[in-house]
Amino acid sequence: MDKSHDTSDTRRRCEWCFTGPQITCICEVLQQRGDIGRLEYFLQTLPQTEQVQLSESVLAARAAVAFHKGHFTELYALLESRTFSVEHHPRLQSLWLRAHYAEEEKVKGRALGAVAKYRIRRKFPLPRTIWDGEETSYCFKEKSRTLLREWYNSNPYPSPRDKRELAEATGLTTTQVSNWFKNRRQRDRATTDSRGGIGGGDLTVEEERGDNSEDKSYG
Repeated sequence: MDKSHDTSDTRRRCEWCFTGPQITCICEVLQQRGDIGRLEYFLQTLPQTEQVQLSESVLAARAAVAFHKGHFTELYALLESRTFSVEHHPRLQSLWLRAHYAEEEKVKGRALGAVAKYRIRRKFPLPRTIWDGEETSYCFKEKSRTLLREWYNSNPYPSPRDKRELAEATGLTTTQVSNWFKNRRQRDRATTDSRGGIGGGDLTVEEERGDNSEDKSYG
């Protein structure tokens, strides 16, 4: 049997077999399973009509396939091609950010840290097609602590510009950031002096908030 004829028949049958909601459901299930190969094949069998090809569920599925194949230019174009419903935003935002991280990691030849990822988010903001304009929360407590620690390990004396960037990234004020670094340096010096070792433990809740007090409990 002619394979091209068989493929054509499959596409024609598909046009009659699946309704819009069914196509959406199949795309969703295959993405949740991580079955990108089958998802890509399913998308190829869909009818080439605007109603189907430009539906947000199909475009979102195509974006997932493009990401997993490393076709990031295609991915960005798909994500900016139309305004997606809010329920699609978390997944599509993740694809956007992970793709930009992956491109930068390929250039640098190493995994990115929290500071580098923050800078990429600033350089490549989410397009309004997959973002409702509300500030995105990055789990303040955990993420801000990681960011401040990582920066401290590479440079315990950030410049004023660095402090402003860190303040924006963590949701703190520049004063709180300054005090956090001051407290951390004081703690490390105290730990080194008293134990003859190297400091570096976690700060207390008050220190994380940037409260500037020289006599803290570090348990």
